[in-house]
Amino acid sequence: MLAPFLLLFTACTLVPIGYAVRLSLFTERHSGLGFGGTETVFTGLGNYTRALEDEAYREGFLTIARYCLLYIPLMAGFALVLALLLDSALTRAKRFFQLALFIPHAVPGIIAALIWMYLYTPGISPVLDALETLGTQPDPLGNPLPAVVNMALWQWTGYNMVIFYAALQAIPREVLEAAVVDGAGPLRTALSIKIPLIKPSLAMVGLFTVIGSLQLFTEPMILHGTAPGVVSTWTPNMYAYTAAFERGDYGLAAASSVLLALAAALLSFAVTRATRSRSDRRKEAAA
Repeated sequence: MLAPFLLLFTACTLVPIGYAVRLSLFTERHSGLGFGGTETVFTGLGNYTRALEDEAYREGFLTIARYCLLYIPLMAGFALVLALLLDSALTRAKRFFQLALFIPHAVPGIIAALIWMYLYTPGISPVLDALETLGTQPDPLGNPLPAVVNMALWQWTGYNMVIFYAALQAIPREVLEAAVVDGAGPLRTALSIKIPLIKPSLAMVGLFTVIGSLQLFTEPMILHGTAPGVVSTWTPNMYAYTAAFERGDYGLAAASSVLLALAAALLSFAVTRATRSRSDRRKEAAA
């Protein structure tokens, strides 16, 4: 029963990872002033050293850090508030609003990025034209980070809202009824009962969002060339793409990709370990 999965996992995950690691250990060198052909040379960790010493590559991680600091609190906050509103007993047409909020996630990322680029571009954006008639001249692409965060919020808030809403639906109704009997209002119930009981879902969303943020590529790549601040090495993924397909340096591209994967793995381990440690401490305190 596991054979099909293991076969696909090996062919589509393990083999590409192994090939990327192997590729990262070699580089191509030209001889004869570029007229003597190329030679594949084993460099060991040379490509990794080049990537880590490149300021553009390190700056890409700083961009991701700034992106996470702005995007994760906003996305998690909006998704949680929407889930709590849908879970409220006063909400009507829950199915409709749940579907309506989830629809942006169903739009392919490239199409969504192209739509937002159209809305961000002065002269063709109806939104910017309407704002100009009101006497304002916004420049969304002047500072590309909030623009990229807004694109990600539009696409991923509804998806994570569904996760939070499912976790809220799993809370035993008798617990909520007991809170109402004790005199807790809707806000008190949300803050003191609902949110603490769905903390595992909050941790899972946070972990997946951090991993996804490290792989940020589609939105800034679409804005590259339109937004002056989005250079070809704006994120680590864009750095690897540029090294491979614009400079033809596949060894450097593979090394930077492997380093990015290691960073994601270490960050995942740290978040998971911290979450389990807090859960264990709470269990010990309750015992």
